[in-house]
Amino acid sequence: MNDEACLRAPRKAVEIKGVSKVFGTYQALKPVSFDIYDNEFFTLLGPSGCGKTTLLRMIAGFEQPTTGKIFLHGSNIQGLPPHKRRVNTVFQSYALFPHMSVEQNIGFGLENLGWSKDRRDARVADMLRLVHMEAFAGRKPQQLSGGQRQRVALARALAPEPEVLLLDEPLSALDLKLRQAMRDELRILQRKTGITFVFVTHDQEEALDLSDRICVLGDGEIQQLGTPAAIYEEPSNRFVADFIGETNFLDAEVIAVDGEQATVTTQLGMTLTASHKKAVAGQKAFMSIRPEKISLPAQDNPIAVDGTIMGTNYLGGYTYYLVETGGIRLRISKRNSVSRGQMFEIGQSVKVGFAAESVRILGA
Repeated sequence: MNDEACLRAPRKAVEIKGVSKVFGTYQALKPVSFDIYDNEFFTLLGPSGCGKTTLLRMIAGFEQPTTGKIFLHGSNIQGLPPHKRRVNTVFQSYALFPHMSVEQNIGFGLENLGWSKDRRDARVADMLRLVHMEAFAGRKPQQLSGGQRQRVALARALAPEPEVLLLDEPLSALDLKLRQAMRDELRILQRKTGITFVFVTHDQEEALDLSDRICVLGDGEIQQLGTPAAIYEEPSNRFVADFIGETNFLDAEVIAVDGEQATVTTQLGMTLTASHKKAVAGQKAFMSIRPEKISLPAQDNPIAVDGTIMGTNYLGGYTYYLVETGGIRLRISKRNSVSRGQMFEIGQSVKVGFAAESVRILGA
């Protein structure tokens, strides 16, 4: 690699090389390999039991890999106990000391590291300002709201200046409005500190909102790794398309494959050519199309079909419609305008449409 390429290449914060984990006869994580970069907000996303928390615990040092190695900024951290690794973890339960004040909680780890009192006090003050908790420095955890306790847990984890911050579903215990507010806080904190964040969640919206890149895990292995837009717009398989956001699936038969395009016949009784992943000529596949990619009513769409409104679900900014066409039910989202625009009633006949560019063909 030449000097210019070296300058362009992002620095690796964490390297996962062939890491797997077996508990007795149960394989929690099959061998996986990927890199996490400096100053990146990286998310491990997947359903319960997919191996995401197991992987996070191995990076933290709470579990040891059955196979493979983990590197932190180029150094093999295999076998190092958690306190010897330049990483810190924010737990779902916050794990604050109830008998200590906010500032004592934040400074506890610094005292254990042998920081002088002056240096410790200065760092605690910095952390209180960073998470906007200066006015609560003397309070005990039980005197704080859930969001405030989460901020204290973040400040405590950030105080020792870790190279990587691990976050294990830290927002799951908060109510919806507070989760949304804390998502904004997390992103701002990550950008201010420049620390690599590795975030574990099963919440797809959370992952799409926060992440620079997402690693989708399922059945103990990587299903797809990429940017939020790439994973949402170009899912690698049915699992990813189904898990990330909403989508409509239709059975399809692959007629031909030409490079990145596949021609299929669909349940809607039409033939179309669209982008594909792992489609094979002569085999069955799935057609995936997101609810927001379908026009209601059909505009100047090259593909249009007749249907009947079977259900409506008004959600403020959007209304979701269930439209039946040819024995198939499509879920369609339509943004509501200021005047609420044209609304459709159950039983109403409509024409819906979409473009082939909005369809993804996924191998069965």
